[in-house]
Amino acid sequence: MRPVTDRDSAEWWERVARHEFVVQRCDSCGTLRFPARAYCHRCRTRRWHWQPIGPTGRVESWIVSHQPFLAGVTEPYVVVTVRLADAPECVMYGNWDRREPPVTGQSVRAVFTVVDEELSLINWRPLE
Repeated sequence: MRPVTDRDSAEWWERVARHEFVVQRCDSCGTLRFPARAYCHRCRTRRWHWQPIGPTGRVESWIVSHQPFLAGVTEPYVVVTVRLADAPECVMYGNWDRREPPVTGQSVRAVFTVVDEELSLINWRPLE
């Protein structure tokens, strides 16, 4: 199953395809947020811009998935939840890009994985 874009996330997926690591920043109160939304959860303004941040974080949790959601992905595979270092209120999900299992609290770096001409994903590997 391919990710489905919507009004709020379409530009984020376009930026991922260009290997840009960004979150939204509220123009009114400065709150960083992910996933993309039309308005700020803190101050309710609709004014925001895309903010580049460092592509690092810490493993919050992880699971082993036995469900193949994307053609060509072998199962089982590990999906991690990562709390972003430069935006601690934000978490991102992605596949684990290593053979050894992740460890909760482990420092990680985002890697861009090109699936095809139309889709790139953010995956995670240990910070070396």
